[in-house]
Amino acid sequence: MKKAEEKTNAIRLLEQKKIRFTTHNYVQSGAVGGMDVACALDENPDMVFKTLVTVGKSDKNYVFLVPVNKELDLKKAAAAVGEKNIAMIKSKDLLPLTGYVHGGCSPVGMKKNFVTVIDSSAKEFETIMFSGGKIGFQIETGLEELRKAIAFRLEEICK
Repeated sequence: MKKAEEKTNAIRLLEQKKIRFTTHNYVQSGAVGGMDVACALDENPDMVFKTLVTVGKSDKNYVFLVPVNKELDLKKAAAAVGEKNIAMIKSKDLLPLTGYVHGGCSPVGMKKNFVTVIDSSAKEFETIMFSGGKIGFQIETGLEELRKAIAFRLEEICK
C-alpha cells in the first residue's frame, strides 16, 4: 500500500488481524458501477463482488456480497437469513448504519457486525475482490483470510 493512500476502516482491520490482502486503486479510471470497476481493473467480473446492505421484515440488517455482473435474488437472500422478506436499505441510511458511503461500502470494518452472506460462486476463485471502504479502492483476498476478519456464510443468493 502506498504511503499517500488513505487507510480505510477495512484496511486498518485487515492489517490489525494480520490478514494477507492486496489493494487495487481505480480512482483514475472514473469507474462507478461494479462492471466498470471490473473492467478498469481488468478482472473477471465473476470474482469482483459488490456489497449490498439490506433490512429484513424483523428490522435486522444483513450484508450480502454478489458478483458485480449478477443481481441479488431477494427471495433467496431472505431464505438464507431466515427472513420472510428483505429489502435494500435506502442510500441515505447506509453511512449512519455502516460508516461507508454508497459505492464504497466494504463488508469489513462496518460500525456493527451484521450477518453476512457471500454468494457461493466465490468458492470458485482463489481470491475475490470487494470494496476497500472508499470509492476507488478494492481489496483482494482469499475466503479463508477474509474469514479471519468477518463471519460469513456461503449461499446461492443470485438470480
